[in-house]
Amino acid sequence: MDIKDLYQLFLKSTGVNTDTRTIRQGQMFIALKGENFDGNTFALKALEAGAVCAVVNDTIEEDDPRLVKVKDTLATLQELAAYHRKQFDIPVIGLTGTNGKTTTKELIRAVLSSKYQVLATEGNLNNDIGVPLTVLRLNPAIEIAIVEMGASHPEDLKPLLAVAQPTHGLITNVGKAHLLGFGSFEGVKHAKGLLYDYLKEHGGIAFANADDATLQGMLWDRGLAMIPYGMDGVEIMPSSAERPFLRLKMAEGELDTSLVGAYNSANVMAALKLGWFFGVGREDAWKAVSSYVPSNNRSQLLKTEKNTVIIDAYNANPSSMAVALDNLSRCDGRKVALLGDMRELGADSAAEHKRIVDERLNGIEAFLVGEEFAKAAAGSGIPTFSTSDDLAAYLKENQIIGATVLVKGSRGVRMEKVIASL
Repeated sequence: MDIKDLYQLFLKSTGVNTDTRTIRQGQMFIALKGENFDGNTFALKALEAGAVCAVVNDTIEEDDPRLVKVKDTLATLQELAAYHRKQFDIPVIGLTGTNGKTTTKELIRAVLSSKYQVLATEGNLNNDIGVPLTVLRLNPAIEIAIVEMGASHPEDLKPLLAVAQPTHGLITNVGKAHLLGFGSFEGVKHAKGLLYDYLKEHGGIAFANADDATLQGMLWDRGLAMIPYGMDGVEIMPSSAERPFLRLKMAEGELDTSLVGAYNSANVMAALKLGWFFGVGREDAWKAVSSYVPSNNRSQLLKTEKNTVIIDAYNANPSSMAVALDNLSRCDGRKVALLGDMRELGADSAAEHKRIVDERLNGIEAFLVGEEFAKAAAGSGIPTFSTSDDLAAYLKENQIIGATVLVKGSRGVRMEKVIASL
């Protein structure tokens, strides 16, 4: 079926869904195929549940007039979203980076929502499926969109950029993550820099941290002008046990947040700069930032009966681990780090885990989870555990009391399982 004809079906639907478990009446079902699932086998079930049509691979044998057969359902999903995107002449902010993408996105969403109807990526739906699903949620009421884009291989951003077609863009930072897929730090720079390339080619506008030498070099290499933000004239105020969150002092006054860690200052300044650019008043922008409370195990602070827990357990890489531990080292009193392996570091994995153990744990008690940390900590006397469940069981019998505790690790290690023991 021609994409224009398929688009007409989409317009008559109530939206797109790729999961038959959540299908609703009137939706268009697109059958995707992965390593462990094949949506094509559930196409008829989707129709029975109320889907107006089901887009399936042309190899499917079932014959139903509501089945739309295509060569590649994922490619069709992306093509449909790209076609839909072209129908809207609005600012679309493309956002990528190694660390802080989701927090920065949520802060920008909060600031811009004080003036505009904003569509933003939900959760971390920032991959080759999540980005088109986000774009397909555009409707005539939306005035600005924020599309988060993730990458773990050199060319991952290309299809996402083709779908989102950003008019504005921001790279939060470039660090050592997914080195198994990128191959090297230069590979990370190339992958993230594809956003700058797209903006350069299409006359877009880049926002960039003026304090980040790597980003400034990437912009300079491309001859791409940028709108800067940063910490010039901004002071990070001391935190306290009563108010352990990030506080910024600027010429206009002090801004209180509910974010843990000085490393979030760049994310706040990015949101304020975009708010300024799009005409959000200072008072509204500051109120939006101060009202934002993080969730989903990202820079969260939890006060338990026994401890103050910093939950940053959604993901981890060497750069995010380093700044999280640096922030913990600045806390008063007893400091404890519960750390899980950093995944997908390839040949650099052993060295990066060893660097964390040798250089970042000074004065911090640590309990480590995973094979890589176990090897890195061999002979150090630091307790190590095979799984987060093992550590959780240990902590139930050997309680930590009266400490500031950092919980951090890659998603696959599931470090959030230890929180109940704290």
